[in-house]
Amino acid sequence: MTTEKKRVFLIGVGLIGGSVALAIKKEHDVSVVAFDIKLDNCRLAKKLKIIDDYTEKFEEEAMKADLIILACPVERAEDFLELLAELPLKNNVIITDVGSTKSRIMKKAELLFDPKVTTFIGGHPMAGSHKGGPGSAKSHLFENAFYVLTPAEGTNGKVEELKNWLHGTNAHFIIMNPDEHDHVTGVVSHFPHIVAASLVRHVEGYAEENDHIQFLAAGGFRDITRIASSSPEMWRDIVRHNQNILISLLDEWLVEMNYVKELLVEGDSHSIFDYFYGAKKYRDSLPVRAKGAITAFYDLFVDVLDKPGVISDITTLLAKENISITNIRIIEAREDMYGVLRLSFQTEMDMEAARTFLEQNDYNTYISM
Repeated sequence: MTTEKKRVFLIGVGLIGGSVALAIKKEHDVSVVAFDIKLDNCRLAKKLKIIDDYTEKFEEEAMKADLIILACPVERAEDFLELLAELPLKNNVIITDVGSTKSRIMKKAELLFDPKVTTFIGGHPMAGSHKGGPGSAKSHLFENAFYVLTPAEGTNGKVEELKNWLHGTNAHFIIMNPDEHDHVTGVVSHFPHIVAASLVRHVEGYAEENDHIQFLAAGGFRDITRIASSSPEMWRDIVRHNQNILISLLDEWLVEMNYVKELLVEGDSHSIFDYFYGAKKYRDSLPVRAKGAITAFYDLFVDVLDKPGVISDITTLLAKENISITNIRIIEAREDMYGVLRLSFQTEMDMEAARTFLEQNDYNTYISM
C-alpha cells in the first residue's frame, strides 16, 4: 500500500515562489501544485519541473493541501487569505507567505483563522533577483540568506514544522515579531527603494532640459540606483502596507538632509570630511558578501582586449557551462589595450563558477574595482 504524497499548494509562480518550490522538492518527496492568474507562468514552471502540476480550481486544490504558500504581491495575499478562510481546509494545515511586510497580514490572519485548526506563519525570505518569473527560479536562491518567520503566539511546534518544510532553502531562519520586522526592513530596504526612485525622478527632470544628462547617467548613477528598477506593482503594495513607518523614516531623512544642507552652507572642510568619512567607515564595516534585506549584486569584472568577438566568446563559454548572466556591460575603456567588462549574476555561486571557468580560459577577473 503506497502512502499518498503530501501536497504543497503554491499560489503565485514567480521567482520567489518557484525557488521555494524547488527547495522543497529538493528535500521532500511531495506533490507541488500551483495556481497563478498568469497561466503561462504555470505552464513554464511545469515544463521546467519547478511544479508537478497546476490548477485553475483554486478552492479544490486548497482543500487538499498540507502546506499553502502565498507567493504573490502582498495585497493579493490578503485577498487569497480571505478566500482560504471560507474553505474547509485540512486540519493542521500550515499557511505561509513570502511578503516584504508582515504586520497587516498577520493581523488579518489572526482575525480569519482559528490557530487550533489552521496555522498562519508569516515569512520573508530576504533574497531575490533582478530577473523575475519562474524561468529565473533556483533551488539555491536563498542559500545563506536570512529567512524571517513571524509566528503568532502558541505556534512554536508549527514553526519547527515549517522550518523542516523549508530546510532545502539552506537559509538562516530568524524569528521576529511583525512590527519589528516591518520597522527593520523599512529602514534597510523599503526606504532605500524610495530614495533610489526619487533620485531617478530627480535626474529625469533635468534630463528633459539637457541631453547630456541621459548619457552621463548611464554609468555610476545607473549603478547606484539599480534597485529603482524593481517591480512598481510590488513596491506600490509594500509602501502602502508599511505606510506609517515609511512616513516616519521620511521625516527623519528630511532632518538629515537639512543637516547636510547646513554643512554645505557653512562650507567647513573638516565637518564635510567627517560626514563623508563617517559614512565610508560604517559602510566599509558592513559584511561584504552576506545576504541582507536588499538583493545583492553579484558582479564580476573581466579585463578584455578591445577586439571583435571577445564579448561573444565570454558569453558562449559561460553558456556552455550553463551559467546564467543577468546583465553585461562594458564599464571602462582603458588608455591601453584593455577594457573592463562587468558581468552580473543572480547568485554568488554563479559568480564564483564563472570566475573559475573564465580564469581557466586565460581571462583576468576580479570582484571589486
